[in-house]
Amino acid sequence: MPGFPSRRRFEIAPLARRLALATLVALTPGVASAQPVWVTPAVAAPKVERRLLDSAAVGGPVSYHVYLPDAYHAEPERRFPVLYWLHGSGSVLGGVAPIAAAFDAAIARGVIPPLVIVFPNGLPYGMYTDARSGLQPVESMIVEDLVPEIDRTLRTIRHRSGRILEGFSMGGYGAARLGFRHRHRFGAISMLGAGPLQADFLAPGPGLQPLEVRLRVLNEVWNGDPAAFLADSPLTLAAAAAADLPNSLPIRQLIGGADPTLPANRDFHAHLDALGIAHQYLEVPGVAHSMPALLDAMDDDFFRFHADVLGAASVYPVPAQDRGGLVLLAALVALVGILALATRRQATSFGGLPRSSRALVQQGKEQL
Repeated sequence: MPGFPSRRRFEIAPLARRLALATLVALTPGVASAQPVWVTPAVAAPKVERRLLDSAAVGGPVSYHVYLPDAYHAEPERRFPVLYWLHGSGSVLGGVAPIAAAFDAAIARGVIPPLVIVFPNGLPYGMYTDARSGLQPVESMIVEDLVPEIDRTLRTIRHRSGRILEGFSMGGYGAARLGFRHRHRFGAISMLGAGPLQADFLAPGPGLQPLEVRLRVLNEVWNGDPAAFLADSPLTLAAAAAADLPNSLPIRQLIGGADPTLPANRDFHAHLDALGIAHQYLEVPGVAHSMPALLDAMDDDFFRFHADVLGAASVYPVPAQDRGGLVLLAALVALVGILALATRRQATSFGGLPRSSRALVQQGKEQL
């Protein structure tokens, strides 16, 4: 595709360049892998709480934050869709309070229906993948541990149509790669100022992360191997998923007109078009690489995607794990009805209901 270094050209890069990259990784200060911080401090924000997940992938506790709308407490019989908000690089917690406040205000205005927001700990530069070193299994922690934990502990819609992936910058990259890779677990993808979307992680460009930072990330996440980065890229994962995408997988790509990642986002948009993957693409004039600026510029239009996704999925299939409970409930209701009819008949014919039958009816009511 225009604008992308082809995979073949990338793979046959001169040996001298590969040796130079390896030397840079080895000599750059701070490139040694640090121990990841899986438990963060709590963010103080309205309707937001920090929780701990016992992660099998990590082998210990991992913190995450969750926003619960007012309706969650006011309607105890209701189940809610979940938005998994993936943070950008550098700061795990910086976006929790403002994003929760923005969505809370949109819910209060009636722009979108109530939903739960989960803020995973993707590590400052975890890249929403499983690091080759094994020290940062971010992808497995989110998909295999966190999503089931949320469905187990909260009243969620336990179906892919009730899960949205969204994120900004590195989080937009994560939404794309997790969304395409685990397309049968998530029902929508929203990429905001996503990056890195270029095929060459170390390619120069104005406004991009300094080379020193990218070298450190390449080393910590992909063992310094550019080919491993490319294998994990949304470019590769979208191509692999194109023939097997669910019929309904809404995809949105927003990018500011003044964002330094605009060229790579345009190329990724063209890449999806060439693959025949339907998606929304919008360039927002004058907006740089800033989530607050993107929200301010779009106002309520930013939430149209969520309203459309949640509106289209307003009738959710009953999760398989809930069907057994519904069958038992229906059976108990039927049993109570039968016993009530027998009660009336025996009362008419014999002047009362036997003690054992009365006890069985009471037991049925208690189980309901």
